[in-house]
Amino acid sequence: MSKQTQNILIIRLSAMGDVAIMVPVLDALLRQNSNIKITVLTQKFYTPFFSHLKNVTVYPVDTKGKHKGFLGLFKLYKELKKQNFTAIADIHNVLRSNVLKLFFLGKNFYQIDKGREEKKKLISKENFVQLKTSHERYADVFRKMGFTINLSNPVFPDKKEIPASVANLLKNTTSNKLIGIAPFAAHKSKMYPLDKMKIVVKQLSKNNTILLFGGKSDVEFLKTLQTNQNILLIAGKLNFTEELATISNLDCMLSMDSGNAHLAAMLGKKVITIWGVTHPFAGFAPFNQPKDYALLADTKKYPLVPTSIYGNKYPEGYENAASSILPNSIIEKVQSII
Repeated sequence: MSKQTQNILIIRLSAMGDVAIMVPVLDALLRQNSNIKITVLTQKFYTPFFSHLKNVTVYPVDTKGKHKGFLGLFKLYKELKKQNFTAIADIHNVLRSNVLKLFFLGKNFYQIDKGREEKKKLISKENFVQLKTSHERYADVFRKMGFTINLSNPVFPDKKEIPASVANLLKNTTSNKLIGIAPFAAHKSKMYPLDKMKIVVKQLSKNNTILLFGGKSDVEFLKTLQTNQNILLIAGKLNFTEELATISNLDCMLSMDSGNAHLAAMLGKKVITIWGVTHPFAGFAPFNQPKDYALLADTKKYPLVPTSIYGNKYPEGYENAASSILPNSIIEKVQSII
C-alpha cells in the first residue's frame, strides 16, 4: 500500500465471539503496517474490545432501529460515505454487508472467504481435516488489500485492574489462582452436562478460586455450583467493561465452544475449551491456544461429530456428546496448565 494514510472500514456486525476473534488480528495489522486508520462497523456493545488499540474507532450499527432493513442500510451507507474510506474490508460476508457492498459500488471492497464448501465437506466427512482458522481468514482479507500480517507472535493488552466488587469477593477466598468457568453455550449440544460440571467446579475449588461467568438468565443455576467460599458468582454483577477486566486477571478460562472462550483468548489468557457436537477443525478454536487445550467428544461413541458448524443441528442422542469427556480429564488439564 502507499505511504498515504489508509482509512479503512471493517465490517463485522456480530456475533460476540466472531468480533472478539478480530481483535488480535487488528492488533497485528496495526503493529506490522504504518499509516492505517481503522473504523469498525459493529454493535456498540462491543466497543470495549478495541479500547487498547490505537487508530481504531467503532461506528455503532443499529440493525434493530435506524439501520433496519434495506432503507436503514441505505441510511447507514450515506452516513459512512461521509468518512471517505479508501477501502472496505468485509469480514462478515452476510446479506447486510452485501447490500452495503452494492451501495459502495466502485469502492475498493474486499470480502472474507468463509470456506463454505470446505465446511460442508468437513461435516459430511468427505474431507475431515483442519480448516483454516477464522483468524487467518480475517487476515487473508487484509493480505488481499496489500498489507503484511503475521499472527505468529501476538501481543496482548495489559492486565486491567480488577473491579472493586470482585476484589471484595476475593478477600474471603483461600487461593490466589483464578479460574474462570463459563458453563453455558448458545446450544445445549455444545454444553458439558451440568451435573458433571458441578463435579469439575467442586474439585477445582479445593485449591483454586473459581469465578463463574454467564448471563443474567444463568444466575439461578450458577448459584447451585457455589458449594464453598472459593466459588464466586460473577454473572449478572458486572458491566461488560468490568467483566473484561476480570477476565484479564484469570490464570485460566474453562469454557464451551462459545463467546467466553474468544473473550479470554483475545486478552491472552490460557483457554481450555470443551467441544460437544462441534469440532475445532472447522476453524473456530480460540486464538493462540495449543491443540491439546481443546477437549473433544469421543468420536467412537459419536462418529457424526461435527454434526454442524455451529452446533445447531444434530441427530437424536448427540445433545449429550460432550458427556463422553470425563470430569477428571477436564480437572487434570486445568491443573496441568496453572
